[in-house]
Amino acid sequence: MRKHLSCLALLLCSAAAHCAQVDPFTIPGFELVHNAPVNSNADSPDLRDPVTVWTRMFDEASKTIDVGQFYVAGQPGSQLDKVLESLEAAGRRGVKIRFLMDEKGLKISDAPTLARIRNIPNLAFRTMDFGRLSGGIIHAKYFVVDRRTAFLGSQNFDWRALEHIDETGLRIGDPVTVRQISAIFEQDWKAQEAFAAGRVPPRPTAARSGACESRASFLVASPAAYNPACVADSGKVLPQLIGSAKRSIQVQVMTYAPLEYSETRKRVYYPVIDTALRAAATRGVRVQLLVANWNLKKPDVSYLKSLALVPNVEVRFVTVPPAASGFIPYARVVHSKIMSIDDEIAWVGTSNWSGGYLDNSRNLEVVMRDPKMAQRVRELQQVWWNSPHTSPIDVARDYPAPHPAEP
Repeated sequence: MRKHLSCLALLLCSAAAHCAQVDPFTIPGFELVHNAPVNSNADSPDLRDPVTVWTRMFDEASKTIDVGQFYVAGQPGSQLDKVLESLEAAGRRGVKIRFLMDEKGLKISDAPTLARIRNIPNLAFRTMDFGRLSGGIIHAKYFVVDRRTAFLGSQNFDWRALEHIDETGLRIGDPVTVRQISAIFEQDWKAQEAFAAGRVPPRPTAARSGACESRASFLVASPAAYNPACVADSGKVLPQLIGSAKRSIQVQVMTYAPLEYSETRKRVYYPVIDTALRAAATRGVRVQLLVANWNLKKPDVSYLKSLALVPNVEVRFVTVPPAASGFIPYARVVHSKIMSIDDEIAWVGTSNWSGGYLDNSRNLEVVMRDPKMAQRVRELQQVWWNSPHTSPIDVARDYPAPHPAEP
């Protein structure tokens, strides 16, 4: 049935890069959203793309829009223009917009896009040095509309993310998860206020509970010390989920390395995820780890080779072909952060799989115990896994260092 729907969607969308006619792929409370680099043959015609979803959400906003991002980057005539036009229209009709960005993101944002966002009517724009809070950054990419719907995923507020990068996210209508994401935004917005006033931001005081983790789908986040009540620690839940695997694990992330930077900027060992994957493989679970070719830098590539030597583990990397228009810096890459376990559990989030992301930086992930979603996430991973642009890691090869900003 899905194949027939996909074929129909392909016919409907053959003349357009973004197609609003596609029926959303959903489970109760969650819609899977995906986009692939143009002309990469990795599209998902049965899934809506982020431009369609974001503009619809902004167009339907009536009271508030809260946005958390690492940075912003636009280009005239790009798909991001459509998103910004919808955000501007919301501001003009009186929707109150709050836009929170990491201070470090200013260095990689472009001035015209920043100015355009700052000039939106009824929009309050703030930057926060999240490093002062926990040593990390606001790496999460998310927003909440009217405190009724939310979106989180790997897509940055970047024109390249919408056209030239493989990205996966979730449109969320589940009331509990939306409230939790909204609470995270409020926590960080108030922390920025405290810093601006010269005060030390307080940590959440509400008692934590594991009750929400018993739900079929639930939110996890980092850093744990600044999670609101009932939001679990992603750095603990991820290895627990891997530890529950019985048959198979499929992972797709941009970068994987059991390393993180210490306070002195030296890279130190971060074994949490690596240990869990090796233990799963040891008990017979088949592990497929897919990363971007940007992950082939040293010393990261050495850890990929080491993991690939473990029985039951396969490691492959994707080299997305260049755009027909020519080289685009920091683009044409796989950036999704997804996992499927035993075709029963799905993980979709904003973290790369290395130290710092799941312990020091603000990131959000959703765990869904739903076979339909888990199988569709696995299928997404398998598109690139079986792509002609994908290669198994060769433990005997000395790979040249990748240079994402250079042709």
